[in-house]
Amino acid sequence: MVFYFTSDVVSPPVTLFMGADKHENEDLIKWGWPEDVWFHVDKVSSAHVYLRLAPGQTIDDIPNSVLDDACQLVKANSIMGNKMNDIDIVYTMWANLKKTPSMEVGQVAFHKDKEVRKVRVVKRINDIVNRLNKTKREAFPDLRQERENRDRLEREDKKKILRDKKEKEKEEEKRKKEEAELRSYATLMKKENMSTNYDGNDSDDFM
Repeated sequence: MVFYFTSDVVSPPVTLFMGADKHENEDLIKWGWPEDVWFHVDKVSSAHVYLRLAPGQTIDDIPNSVLDDACQLVKANSIMGNKMNDIDIVYTMWANLKKTPSMEVGQVAFHKDKEVRKVRVVKRINDIVNRLNKTKREAFPDLRQERENRDRLEREDKKKILRDKKEKEKEEEKRKKEEAELRSYATLMKKENMSTNYDGNDSDDFM
């Protein structure tokens, strides 16, 4: 089961989501999207909260208000972290999550520590947590199927882009060929006109 929350601090609203338990977290780790940003309380057990970026967005594009919502949601869903003040929330792109066979269920590391960002959360803000909890809904998505559908659409888009590129190249090649033929025809006509206008007499020859 996956829990979904709507953050309406931006327009259009964005969705935050997390697994119901460590087993769901494992599936989210396995079938995450390249557009997903992962959030967790630093050095403390907590929920794994995700934000799915829009196509073309980067981690730098996350508005501060959305970042606040994600961090408060993570803190609120950590047994220890929820009771603590001045805690750090770490976040990174899904592709930076590292999972090895020896790790426990739901446990992750990072491929590159320098790509992990950190935010200090001074305290729980009930207004934010309550607002998000009012939007909470449960679902049982087929995470694998969703990822496969996403990858299929991406492949189709790439194929379309490649087809469009080739078509434009063909059109450009055809245009250049037609221009070359026109230039060649114009040159030929010019030579023919010069030949036709020449009468064979020297201009200084008077009778």
